[in-house]
Amino acid sequence: MQPVQKRGLLISAGWGQAVIIVFCFGFLVLGLLAYRTYTGEPPIPAKVIDPSGRMLFKRSDIIAGQEAFLRIGLMEYGSIFGHGAYLGPDFTTDYLHRAAAIVNDGYRGLGSDRARAQTIADFKTNRYDAVADTLTFTAAHTAAFADLENYYRTFFTEPTTKYGLRPNPIGDPGEIRQLTAFFSWSAWAASALRPGLSYSYTNNWPPESMVDNHPTADTVVWSVLSLIALLGGIGLLLAAFGRWNYLGWHGGERQTISFRPPGEVVLTPSQRACAWFFFVMAVLFLFQTLLGGASQHYRAELTDFFGIDLARILPFNLARTWHLQLAIFWVATSFLAAGIFLVPMIAGNEPLASIGSVMGCLARWPSWCSAASLVNT
Repeated sequence: MQPVQKRGLLISAGWGQAVIIVFCFGFLVLGLLAYRTYTGEPPIPAKVIDPSGRMLFKRSDIIAGQEAFLRIGLMEYGSIFGHGAYLGPDFTTDYLHRAAAIVNDGYRGLGSDRARAQTIADFKTNRYDAVADTLTFTAAHTAAFADLENYYRTFFTEPTTKYGLRPNPIGDPGEIRQLTAFFSWSAWAASALRPGLSYSYTNNWPPESMVDNHPTADTVVWSVLSLIALLGGIGLLLAAFGRWNYLGWHGGERQTISFRPPGEVVLTPSQRACAWFFFVMAVLFLFQTLLGGASQHYRAELTDFFGIDLARILPFNLARTWHLQLAIFWVATSFLAAGIFLVPMIAGNEPLASIGSVMGCLARWPSWCSAASLVNT
């Protein structure tokens, strides 16, 4: 048998080394950012109390509220921490705005200017005691929490589909209180100043003028610089790759393109088997497209999908969840099918039946089969 000659790379080895360096540097930066994210996260107090010392809610309530937020699928309906809203609101923004309005209304006897200044002080002053692990709300903020608990109880026990959710999505009053505690904590983290700094735990995001929450200059500058670096870097890289070859980027690439008519292309058995993969991919893509259309129709009519109250069967958060999941499924299926289809074209021949080899190896286990033989197979 003639030894198989190793085909050279179409690009130089230096290009591959550059990719590895960029890959390692990128993940180093991501690792540092992840470390800073977890070390600089806002504290979750053991208990939140009113000025008299009466407990409003505990850490376990905040965590349980977050779990309820995820379990009900509200992250596909609204959002948290100002990451944008879909059909529903961003609940951090919603709570912060409503609470600020209630607090400001409570101080209306002081006059508009003083009421606004006192509202800002209530939200911006960080009353978290790290030693006692306790957060103290002002009297006005306590009243806002009670009012908003009633508001969210009405919102989440709505017997109709007017909000795009299924009727009465949360029936447990205790769970609604925990969810309100989670919203309240997120609004506190978004507005209270970090100790020793002039901005909140979320860099004053989401913005809310009633509590003097505005994006910091650093946030704007670094956001713009990151976008410029991304788009400019990609542009320079592609320009250099296409213009110059002195770095060996083009390697031994071919300068000609060959074309064969479809009738002259002979499909291998594995390529013919890929037809079922592509059929499944097409079905998944069809369902994903239909769910996407239904999700967008909610923005026009919440309770009337061509005469059908769709939210009773497929509420918005469920439709959007499956719309995203099916996108992953059909893309993964198409990648798998493309990989199987292209292997004979790249290798020049039909690959060996690796599944049969593995099954035969397993049948003789543990006489001589080993993990190394499985890998070689």
